Amino acid sequence: MKTRTRRRSILLGGAIGAALTTAAAATLAFAGAGAAASQAKPEPVVRPSISGPAVEGQWLHGDPGQWRNNPTHHDYSWERCNTNGKNCSKISGADGTAYHLVGPDVGHKIRFRVVEWNSDGRTDAESPATEVVRAAGGSPPPPPPPTGNGCPPGSGPVNVQNVVAPARLVLDGQQSNPGVVTRGTGVLTVRYHVSDSCGQSVGGALVYTTAVPFNQFTIPHEQATGSDGWATLQLNRLSGFPVSSRQQLIALFARARKPGEPILGGISTRRLFSVRVNLKG
Repeated sequence: MKTRTRRRSILLGGAIGAALTTAAAATLAFAGAGAAASQAKPEPVVRPSISGPAVEGQWLHGDPGQWRNNPTHHDYSWERCNTNGKNCSKISGADGTAYHLVGPDVGHKIRFRVVEWNSDGRTDAESPATEVVRAAGGSPPPPPPPTGNGCPPGSGPVNVQNVVAPARLVLDGQQSNPGVVTRGTGVLTVRYHVSDSCGQSVGGALVYTTAVPFNQFTIPHEQATGSDGWATLQLNRLSGFPVSSRQQLIALFARARKPGEPILGGISTRRLFSVRVNLKG
């Protein structure tokens, strides 16, 4: 009886050991496949930007923006450019997210450059250029007076601070990535273009957006339009999407306003856009 029990234990132990060995091998193989899986190189979703006054002695602060594809390393630098924001050269020792403007910067524009990389490559992106840096104590040049319709003279682009009533802001363009949202979409990136009622692209306008109904995607912070009039916002998927198995569109409420004015007053504007949905894609 003891011999039979011992033999059964040995056989059972051997079977369990073999099963555990097979499971461990499968786990290691899966982990190895994941480690070797390729990913795309970093890609900017929201480009870098600069805040702060372009005045000698003041500090500029660089925002690296938002990136996809899991960058693991980054590099920051500041560049001194000509009055058109071109022919830029790297400023020695300026390698953080803040930069103190000095005498040689006067009469130039400044850019903030970001390099992000992972094991599959590197990508660099730069901010829009600042205004021309002026000397400490110098007064900024007065903006051109608005015309009778409230729009600055010329064909643009213009700064939102120089647009006054009776002119209004106009949301006149939208782009989305992806162009069609599917069940697998995790991030929706939208871009809006802002003009004034005279057709001039407007920089510095604050743009807000949200998906309607709520709880489909996150609500991003307001973003300022660049000198080209475009603002980029990133929405992350929430548990409320899709709202139904037959959903064909995501409605997007968008608003553009002038900083310092009431959200629903002044020269602000609001508009509904949409993005197509294909739940079978």
